[in-house]
Amino acid sequence: MTKIKNIEIFELGENITNTPWSSTILILRLTTNDGYVGYGEAPTTLMTLPVYEEMREVARIFEGKDPTEISRNIREFYKHSFYLPVSMESTSALSAFEIASWDITGKIFGSPVYKLLGGNIRESVKAYANGWYSDCIRPDEFLKKAKEIEKLGYKAIKFDPFGNQYDTIDEEHLKNADEILSLLKSETKLDLLIEYHGRFNANSAIKAGKLLQKYDPLFMEEPVHPDSIESLMKFRKNVNARIALGERVLNKNLFLPYLKNDLVDVIQPDVTNVGGILEAKYSAVLAETFGVDVAYHNAFGPVQTAATLQLDVNIQNFLIQESFENSWPEWKIKFLKSGYEIENGYYKLSTKPGLGIEVNEKILEDFKIQGMEYFDENEPPWVVKGTFR
Repeated sequence: MTKIKNIEIFELGENITNTPWSSTILILRLTTNDGYVGYGEAPTTLMTLPVYEEMREVARIFEGKDPTEISRNIREFYKHSFYLPVSMESTSALSAFEIASWDITGKIFGSPVYKLLGGNIRESVKAYANGWYSDCIRPDEFLKKAKEIEKLGYKAIKFDPFGNQYDTIDEEHLKNADEILSLLKSETKLDLLIEYHGRFNANSAIKAGKLLQKYDPLFMEEPVHPDSIESLMKFRKNVNARIALGERVLNKNLFLPYLKNDLVDVIQPDVTNVGGILEAKYSAVLAETFGVDVAYHNAFGPVQTAATLQLDVNIQNFLIQESFENSWPEWKIKFLKSGYEIENGYYKLSTKPGLGIEVNEKILEDFKIQGMEYFDENEPPWVVKGTFR
């Protein structure tokens, strides 16, 4: 019987004292007793070491297990992990093992993961660019870079136009956001997705939302603090725009209050923190019941992207897929020798077994680091570099 024999965890990145946002990643490599290898990934945003250590805890459950018994192994960890449904460290660590298990399972059965999930509905996956607007503050700076992205073939972009505002927003930054949206709307043909980063109170989010709704964005993402459903209800009543959220929602059940109360139009589960591919699929099925679309959050690394694409081609209610490929450091771009491609704003995924990826083993060795990611008290780790001014 195939069993998980070796479990290796890699923290990868560049010089940890000056690492740009999202360039540190945690990669998991599982190897079975009969030679199958699977890769997973976990997110790191200001919690690299806690997630790393939790991955070692998950390893105690998965070591020696049959990697194809994915649901059984998840259930076993759920039984032992008392805080799993509300601990992002636990769900993130589990996600890496679940994804790597699917990679192995696909290789054992000679099938890409999406075929094991029921097959593909679409051949290609529409993407939107994110991370493209580093060092942008003024409207003209946003426009210059947006045009560069448009030339690459992207049809949609997401961006945060609110500078360094947090909780509240002043008139100067509201005016600047309005001018950014106005210029992008008039000078490009791109769909615009507004990123609030879940940082405003209800009144400030509403003020910004009312001002920017006239540009008909594809959606407004996390307009209020994510722990305040009452604020989201207030925003929903006062702003005429599609709402997206979900990167911080940690399993399908926790999406239910948003869906039942009609507070969301697009859910954004993250395959690397919601519990893996199965939980991300179940979340999409639940959303479909409520007529809600899915745009999976995808901000970290290439293993995450490869896993997410398996779902994008499979689910009924797919909307659009987040892409950071054009903003990655070079080492992350070279992490995969083969797997998926992105051209003219569309992803095309491999039809090879498992996740369909071939990892560049040299990157695993050359970019090993230790410790937490870089911390800058003047710029939170969730913003795009050089924009929190």
